[in-house]
Amino acid sequence: MTLNLRINREIRVPKVRVIDEDGGQVGVLTLLEALTRAEQAGLDLVEIAPNAEPPVCKIIDYGKYRYQLTKKEKEQKKAQHQVKVKEIKIKPNTDEHDIEVKMKHAREFIAKGNKVRVTCTFRGREMLHSEYGRRAVQRFCDDLSDVATPESPPKMLGRNLSVVLAPGAKKKPNA
Repeated sequence: MTLNLRINREIRVPKVRVIDEDGGQVGVLTLLEALTRAEQAGLDLVEIAPNAEPPVCKIIDYGKYRYQLTKKEKEQKKAQHQVKVKEIKIKPNTDEHDIEVKMKHAREFIAKGNKVRVTCTFRGREMLHSEYGRRAVQRFCDDLSDVATPESPPKMLGRNLSVVLAPGAKKKPNA
């Protein structure tokens, strides 16, 4: 975020609403009076809300204020979670135990809030029997249905059959 706050002599309005260094309302003053108060306190006059009528200015240390804003912004970024798409590759003839291990990894990824793309790759004559791959991918979807939902049905793209599973299970209607 670029800070485009106007300070001291950069403020170009005749009257401003002033807040003192303790956070108390001073009231609406002329720009010259407000600047004089800020200079007496040894601080800066910073335009906090330029779109207000009249604009709101605060008497504070500008360097310290900028530091606090950037610190707050970093905290907000830290709290965000970037959703990543993790990929799990299988083949139509992948063994039972290997599929279970990959399913366990997929559960961990989904638990962390990531999406999982399950891709089944076909080689050579395996293309003739794509139903085996469809079954394997469908089994993934069914076994993970308690923690994830497919974003769309499995799609065949060239020699790959893939589906993306997003965190969050479907709500089952009470019957």
